[in-house]
Amino acid sequence: MSFGNLNLLADNIASMVESPELTIGQVILLLSQEHEEQKVLELTRKFCLQSSSKEIQKKGMEFLYINGYFEDLKILIAKNSLSNDASNQTWAQVYQIMLERRMNESSSMGKMRARLKDIKTTDAELRCLIEITIIDTYFYQMDFGKIGNFLEKQYELFEPIQDNFMLSCLNLRLYQKLFFYYWKRNELIIARKYAFRALNQTNSSPTKVGLHMNLGLSYTFDTYYQGMYHMKEALKIAKQNNLTGYVRQIENFSIPFLAAHFRKPNGITTDDISEQAHLEIAKGNNEKAITLLEDIYTTSPFKMYYMGLAKQDKNILSEACRMFVERSDYFFSRLPMTAMQHL
Repeated sequence: MSFGNLNLLADNIASMVESPELTIGQVILLLSQEHEEQKVLELTRKFCLQSSSKEIQKKGMEFLYINGYFEDLKILIAKNSLSNDASNQTWAQVYQIMLERRMNESSSMGKMRARLKDIKTTDAELRCLIEITIIDTYFYQMDFGKIGNFLEKQYELFEPIQDNFMLSCLNLRLYQKLFFYYWKRNELIIARKYAFRALNQTNSSPTKVGLHMNLGLSYTFDTYYQGMYHMKEALKIAKQNNLTGYVRQIENFSIPFLAAHFRKPNGITTDDISEQAHLEIAKGNNEKAITLLEDIYTTSPFKMYYMGLAKQDKNILSEACRMFVERSDYFFSRLPMTAMQHL
């Protein structure tokens, strides 16, 4: 397997690659003095792939992971797996599980947790990565309560870490989880505080898009304009960075959802059938919405909620509420609850 070509690198990166003393944080700081944000990310990405330092080869995986360079991460995982250093091999194991978590169904999460718990290490940074990946598996299954277990031992886990780059990455990951955790618990002031902390700490375009998109949704029960501001920020960043998956999600789900919810459907289109139905409800075309939802409404709490709205049916809305609560989503459970109060 090829790990890249030094000729692809800028001269300053080529010299950095040969320097075993530089940390990733120092490389980012040096590059930031001469280059714009996106150029810094690109050059640091190449540095992580090319460095001969075993330490950079390990921590480079974190840089690639948090910035969404997953194809490059596969390369660096392979490189660490083939290392003659046991520590590098173990780090590669953990990042391999992180990649699998992003792709697998929830039925695999228990097996992933077992694999992670079987990894024994005295490395403080790796211990944190293992624990936070375990938390990720619970989040994937909508089991947000497990974050409390992590928070209890967070400071004990983070305290020994001396590398500012790794500490910054771990804090960023934690802030994202805390935003999601408090958002779903309806504690919106705390949730948004962590979201803005994460935004201020990241240069990753995918991370910024995800944060803005979810911040926009967090205004579902507040103001249309604040919610749509964050949606437009998310869409702008996604288009600038060719993040086509995010563009599709924002244009077909998030923006139509907010527009329909706030009864501002004019000029909004979507390819998604359930959001088409939601928009029809906002226009007062309930019968058309029912037709669109007839064969799909039982497959998610949102679709169930839309059908309950269209039919003005308390039983269906109550079932939607149950489905949201079953997913520990107390924030969106307010949708059918509010609708029932108005029937």
